Amino acid sequence: MNAPAVLPVDLDASATTPVSRRVLERMMPYFREEYGNPSSPYEAGERAKTAISEARASVASFLGCESREIVFTSGGTESNQAAVRSALRLKPERRTIVLSAIEHSSILGLAPEFESSGYRVRRIDPRADGRIAAADVAEAVDSDTALVAVMWVNNETGAIAPVAEIAGIAHRKDALFHCDGVAAVGKVPVDLSSVGIDSLSLSAHKIYGPKGVGALFVRRTRTFHPLIPGAQERKRRGGTENVPGIVGLGEASRESMEFLASGTDALKRLRDRLERGVLEIFPDARRNGPAEEDARAPHMTNILFPGMSGEKILWSLGKEGIRASMGSACSAGSVEPSHVLLSMGLSRAEALSSLRFSLGRHLTEAEIDRTIAVFGQMAVTIGRRVS
Repeated sequence: MNAPAVLPVDLDASATTPVSRRVLERMMPYFREEYGNPSSPYEAGERAKTAISEARASVASFLGCESREIVFTSGGTESNQAAVRSALRLKPERRTIVLSAIEHSSILGLAPEFESSGYRVRRIDPRADGRIAAADVAEAVDSDTALVAVMWVNNETGAIAPVAEIAGIAHRKDALFHCDGVAAVGKVPVDLSSVGIDSLSLSAHKIYGPKGVGALFVRRTRTFHPLIPGAQERKRRGGTENVPGIVGLGEASRESMEFLASGTDALKRLRDRLERGVLEIFPDARRNGPAEEDARAPHMTNILFPGMSGEKILWSLGKEGIRASMGSACSAGSVEPSHVLLSMGLSRAEALSSLRFSLGRHLTEAEIDRTIAVFGQMAVTIGRRVS
């Protein structure tokens, strides 16, 4: 008789999350029964349009903004690139862009194109703890700056940026401020009514919604130039709307709002339990990222295992059904070290010896203890041979 399969322990929730049962149930009718095109004038189209409006209101409530400030997109990458390109079109006379060196590739990857077009791109390195300092941004921003882009929460270390302060710095020079919120939304409180961000991106599949849908907040006082022209989304994003996906994002927003309202202390305790357990087993290991609790997101830790191969540690964990990563999911499979860790001052070898562990909402203490036990066994049976 075969032993029951051991369920995997997912410590890679920053790569993606499963669609929650509640979100899936909300989406299902819009695949078959309620399949109307929102642009159609008859009743089925009107119902689809109403469903989109309700989802938009849910996302807006979650973010602390107005419904008309939400544009639905295909995900974080499109939202980021639409915001960046629109900002540059709004201020064509300005030729400087200020980016943090730890931005997602969907933003950093645009820099060579802009530089070849005559823009000056200033990249702000984080401090040694992974945080972007407002003072460093202030030093880089001048009267020629069109756009400042700094992510709210770094997707590899969990470091939180002082986004309210950075927004003020940008606006004092009449520059626009875009914030990649993909790793922040649903993990830390985001209230756009109290933070002067001009645009913010999010992705549904990071908050237990479906893949292939996201949103872009565009403050109503800012003109927006669409990346994909068309009649939909108040002419801000063309193409027939992904109604099931948008409905799913709306429900995921409601669920995430409830989760944050209940507090993240339990998630922090699990993260801290994992950190303590691993660092006790490997005393020479250390955390990459801020030490201050209010400077780090509650769901993530990044640990350096000096002299050990991160790739081989992942392989050893994977054999036991434990999922983690060496950095952003968008760079998975790359042999290159994390640009985030390198910009923090780590060597190439140290970056390749570091792993990211990101915890989801439903992770249990037993799963954390199982992970720690696997690390303990790894130290006994493999030890330095993992390197």
